Amino acid sequence: MACAAAAQSETLPELVARAKRSVVIVGSYGLMDTPRFGFRAAGFAVRDGLHVLTNAHVVPEETPGRVDRSVAVQVWTPESQWQLRSAKVVATDKAHDLALLEIDGPPLPTLKLAAKEVPEGTSIALIGVPIGNALGYTHVTHRGIVSARTAIVPPATSPQGLSERAVRQLREGSFEVMQLDAAAYPGNSGGPVIDTETGEVIGVLQGGIVKGTREAALSAPTGISYAVLIKDAMPLLKGIEPR
Repeated sequence: MACAAAAQSETLPELVARAKRSVVIVGSYGLMDTPRFGFRAAGFAVRDGLHVLTNAHVVPEETPGRVDRSVAVQVWTPESQWQLRSAKVVATDKAHDLALLEIDGPPLPTLKLAAKEVPEGTSIALIGVPIGNALGYTHVTHRGIVSARTAIVPPATSPQGLSERAVRQLREGSFEVMQLDAAAYPGNSGGPVIDTETGEVIGVLQGGIVKGTREAALSAPTGISYAVLIKDAMPLLKGIEPR
């Protein structure tokens, strides 16, 4: 109860200062790549501090014949520096676009996951590393609200049509996500959606609506984003106890 009371009494600057220590950069590390670290998006530490939640679509795919390239993360140290750590994928849920990584120690500060769903109108904060490959690696926070709860199905994964997984999902029905009234940019994906009143994570940012080309996300952001509900990440975390 004391921790909950402390979280509820946090100001937004205090919440941001605490939470960003748990937000990491997800990418790849390749000995033959230039630069060696390939920026992808964001993720955040959960439970034991050695596991990171992110989106499945931001995890680098394995390249046949490339044994020198692996998944990696950059973590923000107490000395206010980025530190490279190796990582591996331990679980994925592609239907909900979620992935769980295990990283090398020591453990990171973790974010508490909400046990209850929140209503529309809840004030939220997004923390990620938008456009990190162009603007540099800096934690950035955006504010907004949960503007709707809506149902979606996975989009087609290729121009040729729907994948078998997407067809199954269409047959089984859609799943619910949060629509957010907050701008999201490339690099925000995989970051936490935080209830600013409780300081708890209520979702994993999936992406935003883009008008026209991908570049339009920078020049003309729509301010409409979507996040996977944190309850859909719970099966991936089964058996991982909090510190």
